[in-house]
Formats: sequence, structure tokens, C-alpha cells
Amino acid sequence: MSVFKNKTLLITGGTGSFGNAVLNRFLDTDIKEIRIFSRDEKKQDDMRHEYQARMPEASQKIKFFIGDVRDLASVKNAMHGVDYIFHAAALKQVPSCEFFPVEAVKTNVLGTENVLTAAIEEGVQSVICLSTDKAAYPVNAMGTSKAMMEKVIVAKSRTVAPERTKICCTRYGNVMCSRGSVIPLWIDQIKAGNPITITEPRMTRFIMSLEEAVDLVLFAFEHGTSGDILVQKAPACTIETLAKAVTSLFAPTHEIKMIGIRHGEKMYETLLTNEECAHAVDLGDFYRVPCDKRDLNYDKYFKTGDTERNPLTEFNSNNTELLNVEQVKEKLLSLSYIRDELAAWEEEKA
Repeated sequence: MSVFKNKTLLITGGTGSFGNAVLNRFLDTDIKEIRIFSRDEKKQDDMRHEYQARMPEASQKIKFFIGDVRDLASVKNAMHGVDYIFHAAALKQVPSCEFFPVEAVKTNVLGTENVLTAAIEEGVQSVICLSTDKAAYPVNAMGTSKAMMEKVIVAKSRTVAPERTKICCTRYGNVMCSRGSVIPLWIDQIKAGNPITITEPRMTRFIMSLEEAVDLVLFAFEHGTSGDILVQKAPACTIETLAKAVTSLFAPTHEIKMIGIRHGEKMYETLLTNEECAHAVDLGDFYRVPCDKRDLNYDKYFKTGDTERNPLTEFNSNNTELLNVEQVKEKLLSLSYIRDELAAWEEEKA
């Protein structure tokens, strides 16, 4: 029997790429209800019509709630009777957050605090919060706000018994063809006959599909302990490799233009910091970073501690498996978005 049978799931920021991926995964299962919580009524209406047309019977399980994670009252209104929460609401565009850092704090930090406060009060069984590789060694406002979000998650998990509300966090890298992905932009540039623009060809980024992002959240849901940060061992590639893979599929001779690094960008991303490696647990395809369970009542001078350090070292997009052009093409072709765009592109050219 599924752990989601006859359960109610709330997805904050549910009109985004992740919310749609979860709906596609769960709508045809024995789940009782999926609540989409977001502040954009237009996206909610579009989503409602899409699923009514595509999955008329299953779409009855979807309930829409307009609200903002910044507003505790609106969060509470959506949470009555909820069993599980996937917290995906966030400001995540790096350049935007550089110009409006306080807005990132309001949504990513204070919004998360509101979601967790309401979840604990309502007795929600499990909350999985979505973070980003940019939270590890952050250099930009988005990453810094997400790093603070992770601190809020871990601290909040200490305030409630895990039997009442389990709170976990997942951290992952770039999701191909999601709303924040550069790949759809490149495809539009190719179709418009413009050169595709890349920032710095040697820059490396983790890459994964939306389905893999959902898999990580479900792994945290099933195997995580309250306070854990769960990390997926994702492969990576250079931006130049990704650009060549996209042009190879759509227009092999298409021009690639370098425009330089944007506000707040890093040359490589980190999923597991060197400090976290000291006590991280290797779970095969995932890493688990357990919460430090000590409280503030420790001695002025340490009397006991761990003298043995975990042999793991920092896990970043430079030292993970780096994919070549053919491997990235294979990964791209596994995505329905890319297959649909290629089919439409071939029709246009015919």
C-alpha cells in the first residue's frame, strides 16, 4: 500500500515546474488530494484547465489555494487537514535576487519559517523543503537566502518531536528545462535565428531532470530523519558542453556567443561542503547530512568530541562525473520537453 494512499499533499509554489512534475507523478495514484498553493491566479487557472482537459477524472483531486508564504494567515488557511507538504515556493532567479535581496529574504527565509510554523501547529506529518546547490558556499543573495532557509529548517526541526512533524531538506542543482533553466531560452534563440548566448564556457553546473528532482524529494520523504539535508549525487557538465549538445540536436552549425558572467554567478557549484563532509553519510546515490543534535548547554571548553573525521571531501560540479556532449545529448533526449520541441522544429523546417 502506498504511503500516500488517502493522504492530502500540499505543494507550495505548486504552479512551477516542480509542482507540475509532482502532479504528473501522483495524480493517477491512490492519493486523496493535492493542494496547489501559490500567489499567481493566472498560472493556477492555466493549470486547472490543462489538467481538466488532459486528465478529467484525476483532476478532481487538485485543489487550488491562492496565498503567499510571506503571509502566515494565508498559509494556515491552506493547511487544515494536510498530511504532507512539499515546500517549493521560492525566489530563485540569481540576478533578480541580487537587485532585490530583501525580497529573497521575505520569501525564502521568512516564508519557510511561516510554512514550518503552520505545519507544526496543524500537526502535518512530514515537510520536505527544497533547497539549492547555491546554498553551499553562497556568494549571491539567492544562495545566501537559501542557506539561511536551510538553517531555519534545521533549527525548526529541533523544536518539534519527529513523531509529530518530520522536517527535512533536499539540496539539488540545475534542473534541465525547468522554468529557471537556460535551455528553453537557447531553443527560442535558435528558432529565432539568433546566436545562443552563454556566460562563461568553462563554468560547470550540475544537471538533472525534473523527474530526478522528484525522486530526491521522495527519497527524503521515505528515508530522511528530521533535520536531515539530503543531496543527490548528480553529474555535471560545462556550459559550453551543454550549449554544444543543444545546438547539435537543433542546429549543428548554429553560432554560440559568449556574453560574460552575470551578477552573482559562480564558476562552479557545490552540493556538499567540506565541513558537511565531516559527518555526512554516503547512501549510494545520495548523501545525508544529519542535523547536529547538541544543544547550547555545552562546556566552555570541549571535553568530548569526535576525533575521527569522515574521509569524504567537498562534492562540487568540478569533481563529480563530467559529461561529454554525447552524454548530455542522451540526457536531453530523455526529456519530453526536448522531444516535443524537436518534433515541432522539424515540422517548421519541413
